Amino acid sequence: MAYLLHLPSFSDERGNLTVLDNLDNNLPFEVKRIFYIHGANGIPRAGHRHYETEEAVICVHGRCTISYDNGHRQGEFLLNDPSQCLIIKAEDWRSLYHFSHDAVLLVFASTVFDKSDYIYEPYTSRTYSSRV
Repeated sequence: MAYLLHLPSFSDERGNLTVLDNLDNNLPFEVKRIFYIHGANGIPRAGHRHYETEEAVICVHGRCTISYDNGHRQGEFLLNDPSQCLIIKAEDWRSLYHFSHDAVLLVFASTVFDKSDYIYEPYTSRTYSSRV
């Protein structure tokens, strides 16, 4: 199930420094790929889940909403603070939407890109009853 991490931030007159690394056990996986989404113009993204890939998502600028559905639970998170890091598990169906015009979403993935790792079939109400 998706969950939020609050990343350590250090502030002084020079600005803010927010830390994300595997050494401090911020991330539950080793990073194999990094990408970012920008210029989404309010158009929804994602609409998939994975067999293996976990993701750590940070909205480093602006805001967006990410919903998840793991076949048991559903929820959503508003990302609008660069010290928030959303961990999305492989089994979480994810949808990204309500992007502000200036949103920049940074994503750290546990695997390299593999088209066969993507599942484009959402959970259904039948899925919920069969898994409970």
